Amino acid sequence: MSYVSDMNHTLSTTSKSSVVTILRSLNWPKTIFLVGIPLAATISLHWIPLRKETFWVGLAYAYIRALTVTAGYHRLWAHRSYLASTPLKIIFAIIGAGAGQDTIKKWCRDHRAHHRYVDTDKDPYSMSKGFFHAHIGWVLFEQSDPVRGVLATGRVDISDLRSDPVVIWQRKYYLILLFLAGYLAPTLYCGLLYDDYLGGFVFAGCIATALQQQGTFCVNSVAHWYGSQPYSTDKTPKDHPLTGLLTLGEGYHNFHHEFPIDYRNGVRWHDFDPTKWVIWLCAQFGLATNLRRFPQNEIEKGRIQRRREKLDEESEKVDWGVPLEELPVMEWEEFQQQARTGCNLIVIRGAVHDVSAFVTEHPGGAAMITGAIGKDATEMFEGGVYGHSNAASNLLDTMRIAAIKKEANVE
Repeated sequence: MSYVSDMNHTLSTTSKSSVVTILRSLNWPKTIFLVGIPLAATISLHWIPLRKETFWVGLAYAYIRALTVTAGYHRLWAHRSYLASTPLKIIFAIIGAGAGQDTIKKWCRDHRAHHRYVDTDKDPYSMSKGFFHAHIGWVLFEQSDPVRGVLATGRVDISDLRSDPVVIWQRKYYLILLFLAGYLAPTLYCGLLYDDYLGGFVFAGCIATALQQQGTFCVNSVAHWYGSQPYSTDKTPKDHPLTGLLTLGEGYHNFHHEFPIDYRNGVRWHDFDPTKWVIWLCAQFGLATNLRRFPQNEIEKGRIQRRREKLDEESEKVDWGVPLEELPVMEWEEFQQQARTGCNLIVIRGAVHDVSAFVTEHPGGAAMITGAIGKDATEMFEGGVYGHSNAASNLLDTMRIAAIKKEANVE
């Protein structure tokens, strides 16, 4: 009994110690902001009626804020896939702050590290550390390097961000902009328009903010976990239309990691990528210029190379017969000797084939095969008697047992 009690005490102590360790390692301000506030807001809907108008306002504003992240934070500042006018940059900076995904500088610094060090320990949201870490754990448990006092992620160049006046301005006033664009704006809109201040704050503000944040987090997790890899299998990024739908076009992630400077993620015309459409539309009004596209020839190269890899992978599962260069060499005299002793051997295209199992199965009758035993039947097989199909050639290859010696005199 004493042993059992000691074990229970040890397990209890270990469990408590683990919980304490987890609680201490949490980044509490971000945990409260990303989890606590949305959770409290969701629970409050039990007492606060959600009006239909507020529901649609919340979804629409979440969509708009998400677009400022995908078109602004991501494709403009992180990848410089196009140039934007100052008014457009200011709009992206203000509404993007309302998305609650940190400053442009911080967001882009992490994202550039992600691309440069993808799937390694220097990748801030590396999928190699698990789905939860890639999705939100990297934020909740964000830790600093005890020596350098900065995030323990790989180094990247952000000199362009440090010199961008809009980025500098947004960083200086980020918390104010977050409150104004993220919470006050939807609250006032719903309140002044149809007297739903509380609903506007709870749903269009708190919950809608959390929804679009989760959409962005899905790019880091789902888009590295589920889908196809039509361009490269070197890393975890994947393409999937559903992820593209959830993330405003960011779900074509395999393409994006291969061609990050392209302002499009969904490169095909039918790919759901509203972000590229917004950027293109801005260009029509002179708000965006120099929309960068990776050369189509190089995109096609990547796609074709990946198709070849897939074919090679499938080919390895198929019996093609022993390659000619790997077959043992048989002298012509030995070949004829074995044929005379009852072996059903035929030479075609420089290889000895054992056709014993196929004699009675031959569509043209057994006599056509038995008449070629002990001979070189290449001409007969390739059209002298009948032009055999590709399938027949493939089947024949599985019957190879040796390569005939080239310098031999054959009949």
